[in-house]
Amino acid sequence: MLIFNHKYIDSPKFIEIKNIDEINKTTPKDILLLSQLKEPFKVAKHCRDNSLIYATKVNSIKESIFANSLNSTYIIANLELAKVLQNIANEYLWDAKILTPIKDDTELEKIALLSIDGVIYNLK
Repeated sequence: MLIFNHKYIDSPKFIEIKNIDEINKTTPKDILLLSQLKEPFKVAKHCRDNSLIYATKVNSIKESIFANSLNSTYIIANLELAKVLQNIANEYLWDAKILTPIKDDTELEKIALLSIDGVIYNLK
C-alpha cells in the first residue's frame, strides 16, 4: 500500500497546479496535482508529453479513464469511487495507482481490506 502525507513517512509533496506555468514553481521531487481534468486536457497532455509525475483528482469513471490514458501516475477519488476504480484498474492493468484521501490512521485498515493501491492523508 502506498502512503502519502503521513507525518512519520517521508513522501513527495502533492502540489496543486492549474496551468502549465505553475509547473515551473515546483521541484522535481513534487507530484503535480490536477484538481480537475478539463477538456482539452492541456495540462495533462503537457505532463504526459514531458514525462512528468502527476496525480489527477477525479469524480467519475469517465474522468479516470481519460486520466489513465493521459498517463496520470495517480488517480485520486473518494472512497466509494476508489473502490469501483480499483476493480477497473486491476481488470485493465492500468499503470495509474488509485489513491483515496483519509484523515487519520483509523481509516487505514479499511482501505487495505478493500485492496486500494494507496492513501493520501489530509489532502486539501
